[in-house]
Amino acid sequence: MTARADYGQQLEAALAFMQEGDDFLVVSHVQPDGDAISSTSVIGWMLDQLGKSKTLINEGESPSRLSYLRGYDQIVNYRKDKPGQTYTHVIAVDCADFRRIGEVSALFAQDVKLLNIDHHPTNNGFGTVNVILPDAAATVEILYDMIEKSGCAIDEECATAIYTGLLTDTGGFRYSNTSPKVMDVASRMLALGAPGHKLADHLLEKMTMAKLKLLQRSLARLTFTEDQQIGWLYVAKDDMRETGAVSDDMEGIVNYALNIDGVEVGILFKETEDGGVKASLRSAGKADVAAIAQSFGGGGHVRAAGCRMQGSLKEAIEELVEAVRKALNG
Repeated sequence: MTARADYGQQLEAALAFMQEGDDFLVVSHVQPDGDAISSTSVIGWMLDQLGKSKTLINEGESPSRLSYLRGYDQIVNYRKDKPGQTYTHVIAVDCADFRRIGEVSALFAQDVKLLNIDHHPTNNGFGTVNVILPDAAATVEILYDMIEKSGCAIDEECATAIYTGLLTDTGGFRYSNTSPKVMDVASRMLALGAPGHKLADHLLEKMTMAKLKLLQRSLARLTFTEDQQIGWLYVAKDDMRETGAVSDDMEGIVNYALNIDGVEVGILFKETEDGGVKASLRSAGKADVAAIAQSFGGGGHVRAAGCRMQGSLKEAIEELVEAVRKALNG
């Protein structure tokens, strides 16, 4: 049975999970993006509609540019404020695999029941209950379907969160995952009060001074293979400290490598404090970067994926670029 064929049953099982349990822990993936925090906001809203208690949490800080979302100020930074209890009912949103939950998994009780809601095709169904729809543009698209099935009436705050997740995970409705369904849901959210033009300006156009400085450094290092099918940039550990940038300031920088005519795969490498390298990959369509990332222990989508690598920055660049080269020419 395909994911689409039993999708309705998955939604019903997820709603039953939320209705039957209480005192939920809601977590998204480490270094959360727009869809992850929007999904956290929407789940928090849904649990409030059901009269359930909950704790919203993430391993680290949530991007400040998303502070307008409902419930943002309730999201616990696990590294700064660890809850003094474990949870038997957990909802994970937008986590491509269990590892993406990060250190927060230490709060899971031994007999934990986990609801896994995600749209990444590399998700292996790690939950007790799973709602996985790979052809959804964003996890908030799945949450919209859950709300529709529940019969709850979406208000302006919820509409704004759903619209935010769709806007960010489709690159402003420009990526190939921008389906007729996405545009229909986005239209409905606008009708319910989501401030579309303000969100587009805030999330897609504006940037911090720290991001501008980081972008300047990154673009100065933009490198291509001889056939110009692969382009890459990197961010060194010192760059973050010297520019005052935070992880959220790296959002979108990888696209500067991909958006050059003729480039099939763009990569952004970032040195991590633990001596490893994080790589973000984007594909124009010729290469399945999710498969490439998976071979290095990562995952994601066909056109957008990521992984963590051990060793030096130089070694990581050489190894990953060679893997992408083989994928393009194989």
